Amino acid sequence: MSDERSPMVRLLWGPHPKSSRGPRPALSLDRIARAGAEIADAEGLAAVSMQRVAALLDVTKMALYRYVPGKAELVALMVEAAIDEAPPASDPPHDWREELGGWARRLVTVFHRHPWLLDATVGPRVMGPRELAWMEQALTALEGTVLTGAERMDAVVLVSGHVRGIAQQARAAGPAGHPEAQLSDTLGELMRAHGECYPALTAALAEAAVEGGRDQALEFGLDRILDGLGLLIAQRSAAVPGRAGRTGQGGPRNG
Repeated sequence: MSDERSPMVRLLWGPHPKSSRGPRPALSLDRIARAGAEIADAEGLAAVSMQRVAALLDVTKMALYRYVPGKAELVALMVEAAIDEAPPASDPPHDWREELGGWARRLVTVFHRHPWLLDATVGPRVMGPRELAWMEQALTALEGTVLTGAERMDAVVLVSGHVRGIAQQARAAGPAGHPEAQLSDTLGELMRAHGECYPALTAALAEAAVEGGRDQALEFGLDRILDGLGLLIAQRSAAVPGRAGRTGQGGPRNG
């Protein structure tokens, strides 16, 4: 671990030094992080600054720097505070598909609750214990299958990428409604004027309108990803005697 990352690691993982004398500190890292998250929830990540957080906590900016070196560290603490603890896995454990699907649905709920996390959780960075616990839970769902370690990691990246895409669409739509419904409305207007040039798109929109324009992109994409993983697990289990592993109910599903 490089020296420049050490302050971030210490903030996220500890141990945090405790004062042996003097008055009890007025602030805590958790309180600072939640103040930053409160601003981000209301106005977005770009609105967060050391000055804004200090003002919300009714302290000076210099006082805040005694706890957090800068905004990068502040955002890392905010991520840990916002994602909260990973929900416990089912006990006894169910099949991998049910576990991983449930994990994805819980994750998209977190992104809906704190849309700024989409911006704060990209690129190379130091992750904290709570964020790694989410990853641990997803990988645990695939333990015992015939997937290799690299494939289990790739599977989690694939599922989380789908979740992020759905959450980004929802954020872009804002409180006005579902992104698919908004897109259908916009495309519908264009097709009324130019539909003869796009017959496949016109036909698909017409069928979607008859079906009620269901907003099921999350479930449809998630099912297709899990179908593919289930097919790979089943094929490899059948091809390698003695390595059946935990296949669960991972075969493709309809719908």
